[in-house]
Amino acid sequence: MAAAPRFAEILEVLSRHRVEFILVGGVAAILEGAPVSTLDLDVVVQPTPEDRERLLEALEELHARYLDPAGRHVVPDAGKLETLRIHRLVTDFGPLDVLDSIGDGLTYKDLTEETSSYELGGMTVRVLNLATIIRSKEAANRDKDRAVLPILRRTLRLKATPSA
Repeated sequence: MAAAPRFAEILEVLSRHRVEFILVGGVAAILEGAPVSTLDLDVVVQPTPEDRERLLEALEELHARYLDPAGRHVVPDAGKLETLRIHRLVTDFGPLDVLDSIGDGLTYKDLTEETSSYELGGMTVRVLNLATIIRSKEAANRDKDRAVLPILRRTLRLKATPSA
């Protein structure tokens, strides 16, 4: 049985290397109050050459390798970070998906105004807001996204309701 993912450790390494990222997906939904679970950490990164260099250093520290059904040990490099849109990685601390965009092609730049800052273990992390998470999952329209949408929508409604 695999060890439980340690998402805080992944975030700490990314933050220490000053990688510009936005936390999206299930962990972001959890931080926004949704009672869901997730098996991986999803981030959208700033696509500058400097940030890709910092990301590569962080991924090296995490011993990141691509999730490969054939069992090959393929590691990220500058060329892959520049050309691939989705990086499904396994790290020492659990699965990490590094994305260029989500939903209908929303990039880091598109998402920056749709975030909140959270203090987590002494670091500040930008987290995508729940309404935008919902929109991105609607656009992705995958089975796993459709399954969680009712929970996310209900959580958003509850957050908008003033407490008595």
